[in-house]
Amino acid sequence: MALHGLASVTIGVPDVAATSAYYTDFGLVPDDDGWFSTTDGGRQLRLVTSPRRRLAELVVRAETPDDLARIAGSLTTLGVEHRLEGDDLVTAEPVSGSRVVVRVAPRLVQRPALPLPPYNGPGRVERHGERAPGVVRDDRVRPTRLGHAVMGSIDMPASMRFFVDGLGFKVSDYIGDHGAFMRCSDEHHNVLVLAAPVNFLHHTSWQVPDVDEVGRGATAMLDGHPDRHVWGLGRHHAGSNFFWYLKDPAGNFSEYFADMDCDIDDALWTPEVFHGREGLYRWGPPPPPSFLAPEDLADLMVGNHSGH
Repeated sequence: MALHGLASVTIGVPDVAATSAYYTDFGLVPDDDGWFSTTDGGRQLRLVTSPRRRLAELVVRAETPDDLARIAGSLTTLGVEHRLEGDDLVTAEPVSGSRVVVRVAPRLVQRPALPLPPYNGPGRVERHGERAPGVVRDDRVRPTRLGHAVMGSIDMPASMRFFVDGLGFKVSDYIGDHGAFMRCSDEHHNVLVLAAPVNFLHHTSWQVPDVDEVGRGATAMLDGHPDRHVWGLGRHHAGSNFFWYLKDPAGNFSEYFADMDCDIDDALWTPEVFHGREGLYRWGPPPPPSFLAPEDLADLMVGNHSGH
């Protein structure tokens, strides 16, 4: 695939200082200009001031300038405005108005962050006379990279056309007619668009090495801040990944994830349509109502309609 993942996400929030403290606790490393870094992906989150929480910008990695030319032609066919600025193609998702940049950039190469954990099971002993590594780790959990972003759209088909027909994303799976998992890499999804009554950022998702790091990260985040909890621990069906969702001070959800489906062959993968529980998870506690309809959606709708 000419596209190869997300480079960064910019989130607009009313209180940058409070939200910065949250993402520092989350394990991202802050710079002094609103940017935060992962261990492998570098500067991948930026916070900017906004009257309401919003997805301000999404940056997608592309292979070559020829890919930008191809995308420019596709966007022209769709009637979506865009411009070329050196190694960047700058446009906007037409439903939400969020800025989208497709940038010629090298592929992200990740080194194994931890040795493969040994697991004991019936008739299989891999760990002899010692505790599991996950229970003796005491270092801080650090996300390795940005995995995906999920956005609500008041016109899901139009948003899908932008990403698929315009930018060249591939559809991996569907949640009925309410959502589409799309990839710009060989991973199951990098963007999920959900039908919603207002355009908003649902969550960003950050990779950690294994399920123990998902649990350790969430446990540390909830220590003294139980109100940050949203949903987890569980495993999704679409994408197969372990998850735990938390909430930042602005109301955006952030997810620790591990073990996502990857190395997807575009010619062999067949998208499925999931309904009911399978569209959300395979096992774990049921999602709270606030996961499906965040508590501030009504305020976001009023704010968007007020125009200020």
